[in-house]
Amino acid sequence: MPAVHHKLLLEDALPDSPQTRSLLSVFEEDAGMLTDYTNQLLQSMQRVFGAQSEMGLATEQLSKQLLEYEKKNFALGKGDEEVITTLQSFAKTVVELNSLHSTLANQMADSMVFPLIQFREKDLTEISTLKEIFGIATDEHEATMVKYSRLPKKKENEKLKTDLVKEVAYTRRKQHQASLQYYCALNALQYRKRVAMLEPMLGYTQAQISFFKKGIELVSKKMDNFLSSVSTMTQSIQAQLDTEAEAMRASQRELLSVEDTVYMPDKDTEPVNRTLIQKAGYLNIRNKTGLVTTAWDRLFFFTQGGNLMCQPRGAVAGGMVLDLDNSSVMAVECEDRRYCFQITSPSGKTSMILQAESKKEYEEWICTVNNISRQIYLTENPEAVAIRLNQSAIQAVTPITSFEKRQEGSPNPDRAKPGGVNAGSSGSLKTGAAPEPEDLIAPGTPIQFDIMLPASEFQDQNRAGGRRTNPFGETDDDCSTESDADSLLQQVFAVRFLGSMAVRCGDNQEVIYEAMRQVLAARAIHNIFRTTESHLMVTSSSLRLIDPQTQVTRISFQLGEVCQFAAHQENGRLMGFVIEGRDWSDGDEEGAPSFSAFVFESNTEGEKICYTISLAKDITEAKKDPEALAQLMKNMPLTNDGKFLLLEPETDDITNGAGQEDLESEA
Repeated sequence: MPAVHHKLLLEDALPDSPQTRSLLSVFEEDAGMLTDYTNQLLQSMQRVFGAQSEMGLATEQLSKQLLEYEKKNFALGKGDEEVITTLQSFAKTVVELNSLHSTLANQMADSMVFPLIQFREKDLTEISTLKEIFGIATDEHEATMVKYSRLPKKKENEKLKTDLVKEVAYTRRKQHQASLQYYCALNALQYRKRVAMLEPMLGYTQAQISFFKKGIELVSKKMDNFLSSVSTMTQSIQAQLDTEAEAMRASQRELLSVEDTVYMPDKDTEPVNRTLIQKAGYLNIRNKTGLVTTAWDRLFFFTQGGNLMCQPRGAVAGGMVLDLDNSSVMAVECEDRRYCFQITSPSGKTSMILQAESKKEYEEWICTVNNISRQIYLTENPEAVAIRLNQSAIQAVTPITSFEKRQEGSPNPDRAKPGGVNAGSSGSLKTGAAPEPEDLIAPGTPIQFDIMLPASEFQDQNRAGGRRTNPFGETDDDCSTESDADSLLQQVFAVRFLGSMAVRCGDNQEVIYEAMRQVLAARAIHNIFRTTESHLMVTSSSLRLIDPQTQVTRISFQLGEVCQFAAHQENGRLMGFVIEGRDWSDGDEEGAPSFSAFVFESNTEGEKICYTISLAKDITEAKKDPEALAQLMKNMPLTNDGKFLLLEPETDDITNGAGQEDLESEA
């Protein structure tokens, strides 16, 4: 007879994944159906035992009930074909022996009714009891995990943490032991149910033959071989059960011999794997329950291709939560909880905050989402690509607090220079061919994440000195009078500075997109998620980044120095521009051209800022020709004081955003 093909793996008891729970529900459903069927079969046998005067009708009902086993369609019924065939043969035998039944009370009680009652009271009742114990242990573990997840980070109490860790380990071990016993009982039930179905009928038939000599004379010759095969079948199943039971006991002892650290959260001994492209495990997700109230739910998350999936406990399959392609992930601080991180869609409209169980899980989830967002999983060898990108990111991306030049001892000093785009290198940017990242930005270029410049750099880049600048264009009487062109355009935008770095060219918008990618990747790798809000003033002569509190210009650029500007193609709130300067370090009188890219996140669409910069450049060009300037002013709407009128002014956003320091970037 074929062995049982379906069983619960004891190794899956500790992870307790939704897949294992789903398979467990199939076993529980099978046990429930078996209980119903056993009760029905026992009722039929008791009717045969108790209704001797109606033996004919009772045996006919028994025959029909035996045929119902095939129609039950047990979920784990694969391999029961011989049992079904044997029961069908028994049903035919019952019909043939229907006329020979007379008094079988004692023999039926010992060989037919008692084994099935013993199976129901011992095996099926044990399954029900173990199910209740497993449910209680699971509830206790879930309650303990909720208490542990609420463990504060800032005011950490070591004694409270130690007690909670021990409590989690105790409840997890208790759940593990209960699940192992429950799984073993369910696996054994697949063998015992076959014996329980066949043994009563074997005893019943043998009782019939031994009780009725006439029946033996009529049917024994054609049933001897059949009964012998059934007896051999039950013995074979019993032998398989004994072997499987011993193997499960050995596996149970091995699984329970592990160290206590297996049950303790945040006790990982293995190093963090930063090259994963697939990840699965339980996370806490923050859900809004009201205008200001939130709730945390512990759910099972896993990645599938470029999607983040979620599968609640008891669900047959998981559902997609978020498309991770081109998404961003960063560490956040949320409600005094540890190990929290935020995933944001490319559009910035959808985001979710998740909490990991340990620091290792927290870092691996961030790295995995970051790898998937780059669409590494679509390559032929995604594991190798992830390893290579992680190594290059760690070596090349280094956060700094100010502009620094490449060390003279760098492996390739010529390529490391911001303005090192000579004739030979620029020739590699062929027309119509997509430039390589190395052609746009030198590998290992430092990144600046703030505008806190040294005094010398501040004087060079902020030529306006330390005077206060009113973002709304109002000037004091003692201030210098601006040019006529400046009086035509002044627009202020609320922005957050994300980073800047030296680039190798300024005639290609791809360099801005590559700078955005490297700045966001560096912030994710180094967990830099704090930003400071500033006001970007665009006039027809310059760009100024102004402190909203002190109105001091942090950094300023002449409009003629802006050689390229663009908004992100997918995340419209990201924009950047390239500034052209001169590098006199080589001794050249004119100075070699150097380029720097600046990346910002705005409260509105970056396209509007780009449009304003483009308009400012048009005004600058038109200023050279009075007729062209007059034509431009004629075509553009103006305010009452003669300035260019832009749609959707930023005044409300600036007012609401003033004074908000150290915001979290949503890029």
